[in-house]
Amino acid sequence: MDERNFRSSYYEKVGCYSVEEKKSLNKLLQDNIRNHSKLKQFCLSYTVPTAQRGLLWSIILGVLPLHKNSMDYILEQRTAVYEDLLRAVTMMQYIDQTTPKSRVLQTMWLLENGRLLHPLIGPPEDDNNFMEIVKVLLQIFDNDVETYWIAKEFFACTKEVENECEKLKELTQTLLMREDIELNNHLEKLGVFNPGEILEKWYVTCFAGVITDTALVKIWDKICGGSRKIVVFVFLELVKTLRKLILVCNSTVGIKNLIEQDSTIVNKAIKTWQSNKNHNEITVH
Repeated sequence: MDERNFRSSYYEKVGCYSVEEKKSLNKLLQDNIRNHSKLKQFCLSYTVPTAQRGLLWSIILGVLPLHKNSMDYILEQRTAVYEDLLRAVTMMQYIDQTTPKSRVLQTMWLLENGRLLHPLIGPPEDDNNFMEIVKVLLQIFDNDVETYWIAKEFFACTKEVENECEKLKELTQTLLMREDIELNNHLEKLGVFNPGEILEKWYVTCFAGVITDTALVKIWDKICGGSRKIVVFVFLELVKTLRKLILVCNSTVGIKNLIEQDSTIVNKAIKTWQSNKNHNEITVH
């Protein structure tokens, strides 16, 4: 088992996946009625192959149905809604041919949620958070319909992270104090854990715009699989990797500027998250 895990880890680093994992995922996706729990578990256990990420995320997030026979019909409906929204914001002259794609999708989303004409409905930071998610997904997927619908549903996942944000921040400090009290105290002194500061922003957007897209999707695989605590382990690896520089930093802005887009940090974070057998059972008092 250890040898197989070593091979799987090495293959993932170079962009390859084991035959067993591919076969397992293909079988799950080919079932007439897909098993939602098993699909989520695959996301939690492995890095999803690039070619199958769009379909897998769409099924898990509810964009596409578990029943394979209903796929074409539901896709037609999703496409029709997308085209109606695009047509509407175009006719209303909120967008034109020069509008960036990310802005187009955000405008459509605002219209669908009744906020385009009534911007005071809902928290204003939601607009920016949705935009950050869209920008990442546009780099991952080629199909705009797929991108829009996944963005909508993934944004809903980030709202769950937002609801748990205080507990996640408490867990962050609990784990960091076990490993490095000095680093924790320095971050606390700078106000990193305060409401509205960078840690909260990073958690709520699941590090969109902070980590490179190719590395970030590995984290979002886990979030689609149902993990929320993965963001904690990403942050811990970031600050531990940059510890020496952070300890001489005197502002949250300085810390933000230190964070480099490094895929190795993500690999370390996932490894730590997977090896920490008790992370799902940790409770914060």
